[in-house]
Amino acid sequence: MPHNHRYASGFHLIALFLLVLFAACGPTSTPIPTGTLLPTETPTQPQPTVELPTQTPYVITATSDTVVTAPHPQGLYFLSLAEGGFYHLFAYSPQTLPLTRLTADAWDDITPALGPDGNWLAFSSHRNGYWDLYLLNLVGGGILRLTDTPEFDAAPSWSPDGAFIAYESYITNSNLEIFIRSVTDPGQTLINLTQDPSADSSPAWSPLGRQIAFISNRSGEPEVWIADLDHSGNFIDVSNDPRAVESHPAWSPDGSRLAWAATNPDSGITGIYIWDARNPDASVRWAGSGDWPVWQDNNNIASRVLTPNQTFLSGYTSAGGLSIPPVLLPGALNGLSYGSTSVVLPGPFQAAAQVTSDTPIIPGTNPQRNIPSSRVSLVTLTNVTAAYPQLNELAGNSFQELRSQTGAQAGWDTLGNLENAFVPLTIPLNPGMGEDWLYTGRAFTLNPVLIQANWMAVVREDFGQETFWRIYLFTRAQDGSQGMPLTQLPWDFSARSTSSIAYENGGQSMKSIPSGYWLDMTTLAAQYGWERLPALINWQTYYAGARFNELVYSQGLDWETAMLQLYPPEVLVTPTIVIPPTQTPTRTPLWYRSPTPTRTATMRPTSTP
Repeated sequence: MPHNHRYASGFHLIALFLLVLFAACGPTSTPIPTGTLLPTETPTQPQPTVELPTQTPYVITATSDTVVTAPHPQGLYFLSLAEGGFYHLFAYSPQTLPLTRLTADAWDDITPALGPDGNWLAFSSHRNGYWDLYLLNLVGGGILRLTDTPEFDAAPSWSPDGAFIAYESYITNSNLEIFIRSVTDPGQTLINLTQDPSADSSPAWSPLGRQIAFISNRSGEPEVWIADLDHSGNFIDVSNDPRAVESHPAWSPDGSRLAWAATNPDSGITGIYIWDARNPDASVRWAGSGDWPVWQDNNNIASRVLTPNQTFLSGYTSAGGLSIPPVLLPGALNGLSYGSTSVVLPGPFQAAAQVTSDTPIIPGTNPQRNIPSSRVSLVTLTNVTAAYPQLNELAGNSFQELRSQTGAQAGWDTLGNLENAFVPLTIPLNPGMGEDWLYTGRAFTLNPVLIQANWMAVVREDFGQETFWRIYLFTRAQDGSQGMPLTQLPWDFSARSTSSIAYENGGQSMKSIPSGYWLDMTTLAAQYGWERLPALINWQTYYAGARFNELVYSQGLDWETAMLQLYPPEVLVTPTIVIPPTQTPTRTPLWYRSPTPTRTATMRPTSTP
């Protein structure tokens, strides 16, 4: 696939300062930032235990109560994982270090990035009520605040010498732009690298110091662009593929290659591709499935691999071979970094690493009279509007926890007004939903009016032949204190009425990313056990079959087993239609039978003499 480079001018003139400032960029020791270190955080409320399956030789287990030394010279992964309603930072090595929690408080910490010297970890945090950048000292555990603005600041990327950080910031509540900030001199002028009406995000600083790759939809859809710091005003589109949606660029350690994730909107397949900067016109190469790539060295790449309701960590060689078998992670991932460090980890992080409280998903019990012990009852949902505001008692507590957390993070009671909760067997659902989970009392559907009122948006995600939807809720507070900006194009079902092509496809992606701050409800619901369902195979021509608003609390059960928790087996027996036999017909006697015909003599003419 050849690359036709497109250029766009408009690079801020102050970027000329970079030509001198980074003339000697190289991998040197990171200067210790100036400022006051905040005390190491300690858990303020119980958080769930990290319990994962064992896979040999790649093992993830619950954090140990002993001090673990980080491997050296091997590197460490730094991850932001969802647990207990929030994102927390973890460190991990597939072969030597169990998944070790670094932060555990009641706020989100996302997009970690390890500094060049391995002593500082940059990340974005909501601990102050707004999204700002912070630096975590891996030696002593202190935290230094880097930005202090109401805007969303995230996705930090270090310069090779560790003196600067490039990051994304949500400007005037309309779009993401990329900025460069000094780490060692807080008073230095902030550099606005991009100034475009489009969304510019996910910066990745080249190890050579002269380029910054990022994602921008300035060409009409997300592409990988490069800001060349040696040529002021030039932005180069290096992916240039209108058939794919790109994300998360990452440079190889030697700066010769650039990896990114790309999703084919037709097939839904997401994979890692590698572009050779030394031969820019050559076709990109496929490395493996997944997204959010990070380089371990010049020959190995790790990535996130998603399934409809789970997240895995995997790794590939640059030639396309498997280097790390998929390892199940305990929650959704919002940031992945890798680098070499010889720091002794838990040390100051011991308190966070040993958080071992119960999971927030607490099954309820509500014994009722006249109900066999093998079955459960229904509980009524308080202050919930639905035709039948009830759920299976084993799902009731989890629903209430999810409702409370959604209300706190979105700013409005999303689950207080539902389209459906429990549905009795006597109520027929839409065609094709005869075995829907709503009958089990373990599912609910959000009010579809929300998507029409622009209070809810859904992003299409395809896995193989199945289509799923990621739900985002518009937050009530739009000042940066709730939610995050969208980086993906939501699906527009209403486009079916305006285009014949969109009608056949069940809609189309929106033309632009909606502005504002949004809450990823799909990720939040998964932390409380609520999973999404695939759309029916005919959803493109059948709106109700999309099932974009339904969430299920299955607990690993199949539909029939879940039904047997409420009903006796006889209810599930479908009676076989028996056609009654018909009587064998008998001969009916004729009331009249015609006589057998006989030959009639024929008169012959005679001659007259």
